[in-house]
Amino acid sequence: MEPLWENISHRHFIFNAFADLGPLRPLVFIPVSVLVIVSLFANCLLLYIIISQKSLHSPMYILIACMLGVDLSLPMLILPNLMLNLLFDLRGVSLSGCLGQMFFLHILGTCQSTLLLLMALDRYFAICSPLHYQEHVSLTRFLKFVLPLLTRNVVMVSLVVSLAGRLPFCFSNIINHCICEHMALVELACGATTANSLVGLMTVIFVTVLDFCLIITSYVVIFHTVLLSGKSGSKALHTCITHIIVMVVSLAFVLTVSVAYRTRNSLPAATRVSISIMYLFVPSCFNPIIYGIRTTEIRQHILKALSFSRPVPSANHP
Repeated sequence: MEPLWENISHRHFIFNAFADLGPLRPLVFIPVSVLVIVSLFANCLLLYIIISQKSLHSPMYILIACMLGVDLSLPMLILPNLMLNLLFDLRGVSLSGCLGQMFFLHILGTCQSTLLLLMALDRYFAICSPLHYQEHVSLTRFLKFVLPLLTRNVVMVSLVVSLAGRLPFCFSNIINHCICEHMALVELACGATTANSLVGLMTVIFVTVLDFCLIITSYVVIFHTVLLSGKSGSKALHTCITHIIVMVVSLAFVLTVSVAYRTRNSLPAATRVSISIMYLFVPSCFNPIIYGIRTTEIRQHILKALSFSRPVPSANHP
């Protein structure tokens, strides 16, 4: 006999984030909108600077532009749903819509990890093998690095999402979140979720942990090479430190969200959801600011671009 849940599995879900705030729920959109405005302005400004300045069309700046594009895409992906949820109390989502949002959320998250790895490799080739740098970062070599990593990301995320979509959801259709995160949906399943947990763990190991280990290895070799060479590598190390700051910020939010999920019983629901939202919005605001302040070439072009908006004093003015 077929399990009863196969006939009653929910195909439509309701977001229930910030329900304990009652009529104050719409006020949550105020800090979110501020973060979105900052993210839009900062990312678009830096993207414009990198695209418009030919002197910045080098592999390092192209990778920074890709990171800015990912940082810009994440808020834009969840903002419409969040706005409907908080401002208009439209909280419903179909299973297919939820799985679609989940897929793109996790793809963009894995792309952030992959871009940080590519930035570390770019600095490795520039510092440890400067004579062959152009050869290493040629389009052919670049694709040999990128395509396997992107294929890995797509395969792992597709497997996670497809397994989540095959689960029966008979206990509840209330998602205690305002976006379709993997764990927020899977915890509603009434069937066995061992395979989901295993594949989710494998994704973390083969994407996040593996990329992190390779990044750390690259920077250890870079610092070791600079110290042994005895030459001035302040500019190269300055760029590396910028990337490390971005990586630390990203990892800090990932770890914070992970701890929040595992201590859900000791945290108010609104606090847990707020931490999860900040994980998506705050890095997209701070990453362009970090790159804009610490990357000398980008900072100089930003100041030059902003100076055009200042009124030019008249030559006849006393």
